[in-house]
Amino acid sequence: MTENFPDYVDVNYDDGEGEDPEDYPHINDKIEKAIEVTRQGLEQYENPAVMWTGGKDSTLVLYFVKEVAERYDLEIPPAIFIDHYQHFDAIHDFVDDWAEKWDLEVIYARNEDVGEYVEENDLEPGDDIEIGDLNEQNQRHVRELLEYEEDTFPFLLDTYVGNHLLKTVALNNALEAHDVDGILSGVRWDEQEARADETFFSPRHDPDIYPPHDRVQPILQFDEAAVWEAFWNFVVPDTVDEFPDEGYVPEGKDDLPNDLEPADTPVSPKYWEGFRSLGSEISTEKTEDDPAWLQDLEGTTERAGRAQDKEDLMERLRDLGYM
Repeated sequence: MTENFPDYVDVNYDDGEGEDPEDYPHINDKIEKAIEVTRQGLEQYENPAVMWTGGKDSTLVLYFVKEVAERYDLEIPPAIFIDHYQHFDAIHDFVDDWAEKWDLEVIYARNEDVGEYVEENDLEPGDDIEIGDLNEQNQRHVRELLEYEEDTFPFLLDTYVGNHLLKTVALNNALEAHDVDGILSGVRWDEQEARADETFFSPRHDPDIYPPHDRVQPILQFDEAAVWEAFWNFVVPDTVDEFPDEGYVPEGKDDLPNDLEPADTPVSPKYWEGFRSLGSEISTEKTEDDPAWLQDLEGTTERAGRAQDKEDLMERLRDLGYM
């Protein structure tokens, strides 16, 4: 703990250390742990928030937050959506739609300085941004934290500088503006090597890098297949009245019961189209034509459709505050 972090927080930062999804062999084991961590996250922090990307993992966390808050008479915290200016339009629509259906407060975190520069100069993704034209905060992050020496960087999300300014700086500014002390996020051990050593409560207390806070990570113990099992057997049946209570796994867009359509479910439309991991519209591709949950989840890489230059930098980016 640092003297800058609230002393009212009493969590076990070692919880989950040395574990992996196999330590939670059954879906019920995974759900039980998710509920436990979520409850602590809502009870321990005075100003919690939920990180929501519109993807399956963060939506699953949001589901647990809603369920736990209702069960234990706790408040549902706001969701933070990082608008990095390169989202699929369908992601924006999905977040707006389900925020309304679930009566959520959504904080849209943006790096306004970069966004204004892009708009004023009519830039397209890939065009260069002059670092010297950005504000003092962005310049400090580029020069001092990233130690980046070039005069420009491309307006692309899945790059070292672009990811940090468009996502991490935007997130940290939102955490500071709303005095967030704990943010619940959908990080999983199996998703990326840089996340394999995470614990359920992960401190981020260095004030020189980010506003001191904790990351609360209820679904570390889930793997990709378990996330989809939870969706089709729990999340969708619980949130869509017309969906079978016993669960059902659709084979495609036209295989939903009771005349339901994909938009009726809290499942991002991009997963129905064959995407398994959602990132920038510019640098994310679908992996197959089949819906994500029907693909070879064990024999192929979940993030194969993502830009690999950022994947290679994940550990360094996480040190600087990336999710």
